Amino acid sequence: MGIRTRKVVIIGAGHVGSHCGFALATQGVCDEIIMVDIDEAKANSQAVDLSDAVAYLPHHVETRQGSLEECTDADIVVISAGPLPMKDQTRLDTLEATIKIVDTIIDPIVKSGFKGIIVSISNPCDVIAHYIWKRTGFPKNRVIGTGTALDSSRLRRILASEIGIDQKSIQGYSMGEHGDSQMVPWSHVSIGGKPLFDLIKEKPDTYGKLDLPDIVKRTAYAGWVVLNGKGSTEFGIGTALTEVVKTIFHDEKRILPCSVLLEGEYAQENVFASVPAILGKNGVEGIIEINLTQQEQKEFDNTCGILKDYIEKAKAL
Repeated sequence: MGIRTRKVVIIGAGHVGSHCGFALATQGVCDEIIMVDIDEAKANSQAVDLSDAVAYLPHHVETRQGSLEECTDADIVVISAGPLPMKDQTRLDTLEATIKIVDTIIDPIVKSGFKGIIVSISNPCDVIAHYIWKRTGFPKNRVIGTGTALDSSRLRRILASEIGIDQKSIQGYSMGEHGDSQMVPWSHVSIGGKPLFDLIKEKPDTYGKLDLPDIVKRTAYAGWVVLNGKGSTEFGIGTALTEVVKTIFHDEKRILPCSVLLEGEYAQENVFASVPAILGKNGVEGIIEINLTQQEQKEFDNTCGILKDYIEKAKAL
């Protein structure tokens, strides 16, 4: 009997990549983690540091520094390489610098014979996911951007603080860009299964006082609160990435808001944007099209329009 282990290669051993590795290890999602970085000493130190933690973890995990050639038999490759945005920049402003880095990564991955799934974190997440999909020539189901998986947890946290209900009892997510133009389909947000709009009508003195546009802005800005305070986001994205990987490895068919290729869904074409996607062992196995209100569709069209503009800019780089 052959028992197959699960291997993840993380490209980019900085704050984001290392915390992705730690979250994967602590949750016992995979059996082998390979850290890859142009700074080999850093990748090695991250892998060794992670190995030191394994003795106190519930699952054994092999961790070490490696190379892009080791993507050959990997199940999932996580791309977290790229610069952090500077003050007064948006994630979209890092496009050119990130593409230069991604260009050094893609060909070695393809040449390695990698047959698995790429999960991209590098910002601007949606544009880079589209760029990777085009450059690799992989089927659309094998390239996923973490997208608003993280923003959606931020949305639930902020909403929970406003209404006094635990965030795990809130159902809702952000859609579109992992960035400033993201939108929230409020018509599909519910608390314990009850539509938020119903609660707003029934309890005007509490739920009725919610400033929904402000909550959207705070959700989009939440990453900057972390970035400005400590220099990088780490724990949230590490856990969000692990949720995506776990869902794929366990073939959960779980629906998560991730950046995937749209080909007519939500009236959009040739753009990676976050929508509720069904994830399983084959990567993206389906897209759920919720019914948006006229205003929500307008907001979603707007965020996709911004992403398409940057996709065109990426072609010229």
